[in-house]
Amino acid sequence: MSDDHANGFLKHDRWPIGYRDPRERVHDYREIYKPTWEEKQLQEQGERCMDCGVPTCMAGCPIGNIIPEWNDLVYRGNWRAALERLHATNNFPEFTGYTCPAPCEPACVLAYNNNPVTIKSIERAIVDKGWQEGWIMPQPPKTRSGHKVAIVGSGPAGLAAAQQLNRVGHEVTVYERDDAIGGLMTYGIPDFKFAKYQVARRVDQLKQEGILFQTNADVGVNIPFETLRGDFDAVCLAIGALKQRDVPLPGRELNGIMFAMEYLIQENRRQAQRPVENGTEAKGKNVIVLGGGDTGADCIATAHRQGARQVIQISINPQKPLERPEDNPWPELPWTYEKTYAQEEGGEEVFNVNTVAFVDDNDDGHVDYLSAERAEWTYDNNRKRIEKKIIEPDFKIPADLVLIAIGFAGAEADPFKETGIEIRKDGTIKVDANMMTDLPGVFAAGDANRGQSIVVWAIGEGRDVARCIDTYLMGASQLPRSLRTQNPPIGL
Repeated sequence: MSDDHANGFLKHDRWPIGYRDPRERVHDYREIYKPTWEEKQLQEQGERCMDCGVPTCMAGCPIGNIIPEWNDLVYRGNWRAALERLHATNNFPEFTGYTCPAPCEPACVLAYNNNPVTIKSIERAIVDKGWQEGWIMPQPPKTRSGHKVAIVGSGPAGLAAAQQLNRVGHEVTVYERDDAIGGLMTYGIPDFKFAKYQVARRVDQLKQEGILFQTNADVGVNIPFETLRGDFDAVCLAIGALKQRDVPLPGRELNGIMFAMEYLIQENRRQAQRPVENGTEAKGKNVIVLGGGDTGADCIATAHRQGARQVIQISINPQKPLERPEDNPWPELPWTYEKTYAQEEGGEEVFNVNTVAFVDDNDDGHVDYLSAERAEWTYDNNRKRIEKKIIEPDFKIPADLVLIAIGFAGAEADPFKETGIEIRKDGTIKVDANMMTDLPGVFAAGDANRGQSIVVWAIGEGRDVARCIDTYLMGASQLPRSLRTQNPPIGL
């Protein structure tokens, strides 16, 4: 990057690709983001990149995207080269450009005392333009290695591993237990946050590159795990971390209480016009969402669109501060409060509320309200709750539908427990430094290996495990080493 635009941040304010008006978008399932953007706008945003000596934005990115280079290329109008640079470290930049919380942005040098570069918007714009211009094409390998690899799970980690391994010539088959490919990109993230045509066109690209897919293939259940070990030279478990954390409180057995992911999957199936058995909708109901993360936000937004009477999001913790705490300096991820896209659409957000019980007031087997207490907590140095002080001991919150969105407790690894694969205490699959389990030739990647995380981490894990598998099969690998393995992202 030359210095002819090193002062672009002084000439242009931060101007990301915006969102549609919440009052409009809450009534439909189209993507919440503005569908169009101006090239000039994004070129100016690329010019804001400072050409800083130490690109801390890259240290904030779990896959080590070479952000300053594609910022500069966009500024110069060389979009195709920017796409090539982006694809060099990220197989599916639209997955991240639309859904990633962008830890690179608070790590930007500008974020020290200014508004950071709109990295996420530029990333999205690059890949949007790549698809519009027809630059994203299948890249099948010229030769085959003679080795066969099975990937179990078709989320971002599994798909990234599959594409990397296929491109160096291995024959790859992806096994997915659901009836559609994509993992949580298809059945977890709502359509209005990430339209499913974006998954479909990537899957089509992978099929044209030679990757095989099998749906309704639940390895360890209707397909014996040992069959895969016998038929393939290597197996990768990219099964996610979908064992949902429960709330073991009185009344948990009542109707009207369900896991958030179950609720989101049902709506994704409806939008795809696929069958939904015993489905639940929020129309006309008082909805409670337990949990303050991304999954909780997606539940709120879905309930709005289904016509909920009211939606209340409950967090057991206090609201985060509006400014960085002293023990949370730049360039760490900021421990600060930011209203979610879902709360911008409506609903109520309450903090320091501890749920005590779910109550059936009518003896009909259905939840009617939450019994709760308002509490203040004492925290340790890791921000873990250690002691509470009751401020308001007993109050009720009306509830017709309660959605539990308090996170996940590891991989759904029961089918693999008797195989010799070790499961850690946190529910993840134990691997060595080469991402291999205790079984030779069996690897694990993504959330199944590192626990619940974000899409960009999953892609990085998929790329890393592909390199490990390729090395295992060939003795060495030409696949790129992830920068994140050399420089762990800041604050993650």
